[in-house]
Amino acid sequence: MKKFKLIITSLIVLFSVGIHSIEANQKVENFRLNDQLGNSHELFYYSDHEALVFLVQGNGCPIARNASVRFHELEEMYSGKKVKFFMLNSNLQDSKASILEEAASYDYKLPILMDDTQLIGEALEITRTGEVFIVDPKTWKVAYTGALDDRLSYENQKKEASQHFLKDALDQVIEGRAVALSSTDSLGCLINFPEQRNKAEHKLISYSQDIAPILIDNCTACHRKGGLGPWAMTDYNMVKGFSLMMREVIRTKRMPPWHADPSIGHFSNDRSLSSDEMKKLVHWIESGSPRGEGNDPLLEAEISESVWSNESELGPPDYVIEIPTTDIPATGVVDYKYHFVKNNIKEDIWVKATEIVPGDKAVLHHVITSFGEVNLKGPRKGRLNFRTMKGLRGYAPGITTNPFPDNSGTFLPSDVTFEFQVHYTPVGRKTVDSSKMGIWVLDEAPEHEIFTNSMINSRIKIPAGAKNHQEFDTMTVKKDSLLYSVLPHAHYRGKAMEVSVIYPDGEEEILLSVPNYDFNWQTSYDFKEPVFIPKGSKLKQINWWDNSKQNLANPDPSVDVYWGDQSFEEMLFGAFMMRHVKEDEVVSSQTSENYRASRED
Repeated sequence: MKKFKLIITSLIVLFSVGIHSIEANQKVENFRLNDQLGNSHELFYYSDHEALVFLVQGNGCPIARNASVRFHELEEMYSGKKVKFFMLNSNLQDSKASILEEAASYDYKLPILMDDTQLIGEALEITRTGEVFIVDPKTWKVAYTGALDDRLSYENQKKEASQHFLKDALDQVIEGRAVALSSTDSLGCLINFPEQRNKAEHKLISYSQDIAPILIDNCTACHRKGGLGPWAMTDYNMVKGFSLMMREVIRTKRMPPWHADPSIGHFSNDRSLSSDEMKKLVHWIESGSPRGEGNDPLLEAEISESVWSNESELGPPDYVIEIPTTDIPATGVVDYKYHFVKNNIKEDIWVKATEIVPGDKAVLHHVITSFGEVNLKGPRKGRLNFRTMKGLRGYAPGITTNPFPDNSGTFLPSDVTFEFQVHYTPVGRKTVDSSKMGIWVLDEAPEHEIFTNSMINSRIKIPAGAKNHQEFDTMTVKKDSLLYSVLPHAHYRGKAMEVSVIYPDGEEEILLSVPNYDFNWQTSYDFKEPVFIPKGSKLKQINWWDNSKQNLANPDPSVDVYWGDQSFEEMLFGAFMMRHVKEDEVVSSQTSENYRASRED
């Protein structure tokens, strides 16, 4: 019995020691985290607010659960003011599923930012759930940290608080006054940050064995001489020089450029870093980026000299289509260019693979490749006819150029016109882009014809100043099909996307969520396994746009925005690469006749 009492007494002492971890007046660096509902939040985006308020949340913590009730009350109390309330979860043991369950059980309505790598919690040096802190967006400094009020203790709670620490500090921040009491002791459950105790080991992380291999696998495809990246990872000295910038883009999830919610779907071209890779890179950088022993793998990395990434597997392309050259200025905005090239291949062919090689990777943002019949009249005169228009793989950093899957191909008639929609981004020097497309041909008709279905909602209207405007569209699938990839698209005001399938019985399944859309990267999300879409199902795409001044890429937040081809207009567009499913399906040898007959209908 005495031993039991001793244990209880020790636990009470351990959990009742007053600790406030975040220092008042501490500068908070920018970061980006997803919440429990899959929404993306970047700290510095809320620069137009008067205050940002955080409650450190953790599943199972009585203090955090109890404090959340008053925290939500405060959120309602300040709803008319520009104050944003968040919860922050850095617990090792909590997952998205368990956080959702806790939120449902305790009626949490606020976004719970999920710090699954613990990198943000470590940097903030939080120690307990139940702790609250205020960030002042005017300075990005902590204005208050500690307990929410004096109502709660570990053994008891008062009916009402007599001291309202958080509210008093928040009022003073909003009024522009100095916070009289900027820190108090916080209560709650201790958070285990094991890496905070491993800082000596972080200095021993091997550049040669640990860091350089991560960079070679994930970064050097773009960050190499002549590559898309603005600087080349040529050796250790270059990496160390840019290491602090690397830490920043990892924390804000700008790099590597992968924007899908990791909890939804599995993709063969996923170029995101794993949690372990992110932690290893950041901890190495925070330890001063030590060189250590061993060779420099970046000096020895082999980079193919071929301009065609497929050449080692497929040989050189069978045909090359030259895209007209374009002069690119040093600065400014270059609107979309539309280049039309008559197909110079003299026979109908089945396409096995295509690849676009940029003339200047630094300025070429993306290319969307279509082919079909040119309109000779009407509002789209000179553009491809939507009815006959089909697509080939285009170009954007990260788009795969592998052969079409499952013994499939795309039929390319000889008498069509290619349309190349090209977008450029100036990089500080004048240049001329001369890009080209390689085409690899199948020797015979494939077993399956692959095609691209387009989701287009041209009726969109995004109101001026809207921060989170939503529109959607659906497309009925007329035959049993397999879906291989999805490329959702918007322009500068694009914020987020979601693609789902509504099955014939009404059940809806989310296939892809992109909570942090970035116009700079036009990613085709390739499913690891094709998704079976039964006949009669509907594919649904939702787009969200940010037409406010907080969107730093917004060309003009004062105007309503409608559908249009140019980047200062907007699109709800999706490209779905699919094929029909039929056990005895063999592509007809009369495809060319069928194609031409369909144009005459």
